[in-house]
Amino acid sequence: MHGREPLMGPAELLVLTFPGPTVTVEAATALVRLRDAAGVRVIDSLVVVRDAEGDAAYGELADFEHLRGVEGLDGEELPLIGPEDAQEAVELMEPGSAALIVLIEHLWAREAAEALAAVGGRLASGVRVPPENIDEAVRAAEARVAAGE
Repeated sequence: MHGREPLMGPAELLVLTFPGPTVTVEAATALVRLRDAAGVRVIDSLVVVRDAEGDAAYGELADFEHLRGVEGLDGEELPLIGPEDAQEAVELMEPGSAALIVLIEHLWAREAAEALAAVGGRLASGVRVPPENIDEAVRAAEARVAAGE
């Protein structure tokens, strides 16, 4: 496969919002732990802050002085998250809050993607289902089981 990019598993862009004025050391540490997890790879991340007046700014985690001491924060990331993504995140944020945009690759699915490619198949679609929708579906299924359906 010389000259081709390695096959990637499905990727997902997450916007994690926080009620405070910046991303905390604890949140940055959790991201570092995610980088070390076996099932995902952090491809890129970006911090967005929105002040009390609603004005926004964004930057890399290492751009924030209070986060520079977080061990493992200087991971190898590709610069794929940009200003357009930051602006979309701002629309989801309350004034006086912060967000961490994270682009992750689902490594657990890479082996399946490679097996599909070997036989000429490909992942044609994927849909992220919000946790609240899963909770609602589980409650509905439990109610059906309890009703004897």
